Amino acid sequence: MARSFRFQPRYRGIALTAIGVGGGLGVVAVATLGAALLPLATGAVGVVLGAGYLLSPSWKLAVVVDDDGLEVRGPRRPRFRIAWGDVVRVIAAPSSQTCFVDGGAPERSLLVPGVGAPAPYDLEDKRALYDAILAHVDPAKVERVASLEAARKAKA
Repeated sequence: MARSFRFQPRYRGIALTAIGVGGGLGVVAVATLGAALLPLATGAVGVVLGAGYLLSPSWKLAVVVDDDGLEVRGPRRPRFRIAWGDVVRVIAAPSSQTCFVDGGAPERSLLVPGVGAPAPYDLEDKRALYDAILAHVDPAKVERVASLEAARKAKA
């Protein structure tokens, strides 16, 4: 049975703060400063950047896992699909529930960000996705590490 995990904005709080501060700055610029250009433009930039992040097309992507493989789907078409047998390796950090699925090329790979992972996105029910990946990939291809960052530094 296929299971879907949607991408989600990881930094919602920062985006909402940018919108709030930018909107507030814009209101103050209009109300008390006679629409002074610099604060008005700065406020507009905050609102646009925050809204742009929250409305990004990235949040329409989803990771779909089934018995045959892993697929990242966009709203119109699949981005990529990897059969479980074609996974080159999985680097997994059990303590943070973070894993990197190496599909052989960057455009066919996926980071499932756990606690503290450096990713601009989050995934809904990422713990279930992490477990599903490890359940389907050949254990010989799974490298367990303390953290992905430590593993990256050790190889550098």
